[in-house]
Amino acid sequence: MQNLTRLFLCLFFGLSVGFAQRNIGDVIVTADIKTVSVRVSANVPELNNLAQLAFSAHGRYRLANSGFGYDIRFTQVATNQVQVDIERSGGAKVLSQVVSGTDARNALLRAADVAVEQTNGLGLKGFFAAKLTFIGERTNKKEVYTSDLFFGDTKQITRDNTQALTPRWSADGRKIIYTSFFRSGFPDIFQIDLGSYQRTSFVSFKGTNSGARFSPNGQQVAMVLSGEGSAEIYVGNAQGKQIRRLTRTDAVEASPCFSPDGSRLVFTSDAAGGPQLYTISVGGGTMRRVPTNISGYCAEPDWSRANPNKIAFTIRIGSGYQIAVYDFSKGTAAVQASHAPFDGVEPCWLGDGRHLVYTARDQRTSRICILDTETGKSTAISPVNFGPAFQGNVWLP
Repeated sequence: MQNLTRLFLCLFFGLSVGFAQRNIGDVIVTADIKTVSVRVSANVPELNNLAQLAFSAHGRYRLANSGFGYDIRFTQVATNQVQVDIERSGGAKVLSQVVSGTDARNALLRAADVAVEQTNGLGLKGFFAAKLTFIGERTNKKEVYTSDLFFGDTKQITRDNTQALTPRWSADGRKIIYTSFFRSGFPDIFQIDLGSYQRTSFVSFKGTNSGARFSPNGQQVAMVLSGEGSAEIYVGNAQGKQIRRLTRTDAVEASPCFSPDGSRLVFTSDAAGGPQLYTISVGGGTMRRVPTNISGYCAEPDWSRANPNKIAFTIRIGSGYQIAVYDFSKGTAAVQASHAPFDGVEPCWLGDGRHLVYTARDQRTSRICILDTETGKSTAISPVNFGPAFQGNVWLP
């Protein structure tokens, strides 16, 4: 029981549930400033619904049947190919391209990313073809799942019949690393090969082994181990060997995440008396506090690969939790990005450096959502009653 308590301190720093909301996860932003109006359609009903959902979740766009700036049409031309045609409102052709995917749904999402890159006007990358790994409770056990960004092609990856936590993709999307109480009843780090679904033990030391995360190049893994006393940050190679200790404090460290270039880690520590964000070189050295200056509780950081200046994280506001963003380039306090009447936790950046995925929750419900950090618009993407908690991350093909 002591190990379980320590693990939850390490992973969550005691997050509590927040406010009630009927349509949890959805926050509508009525202002249309800085949006691009588009008409979106597809020749297959399922793909049409998916295209509508994707563009409605993107804070840069506003769906319109008239007065639109772009007409974006998708046509399925093969079992795994979709053609995207884009015209301006006056009829001028912008693009006609056939996009391939693993199936028609994936091809549609890839084609939609092409459309975003052609029409957003801000240089944003597409993110619709991203894949998620997350924790679901569909079987009344916390197991690892994967899906596309809009919960198609959902697969249950583990059947450990115990508690699984914090699944993370490998850099090439072929493996998932996660924490589980499988067999031993203690938190160990496991790895699953998604080609063979073979599970192997990655790290199993005395104490808690948790929070594992691959570096962007896939050659290193950061993790939290407590075998030498308090929970500290360690880094090893992709085989779970050559493990080095980076932090040396009497505090609890958690949630390490690599910088986009792999040279630093951002993580949570309560060395200052409460959870705050710190960075440290992967080579070792002094841990430095990130001057977020927004809350006495800052945890669960995620470093944007699209914009190396940005870190998203969870803050406590009053009795609830919201998502904040810190920008290193501005030298000012972090900004609260979500303003919802429910808790927002576990943020993870999508590929454009503007949107992220997070968990929205109240006392009864948990849903995975997309948040536009520029406007605060939030769109629920997981099914009702699926019971997911994000805890994972995004793989961008």
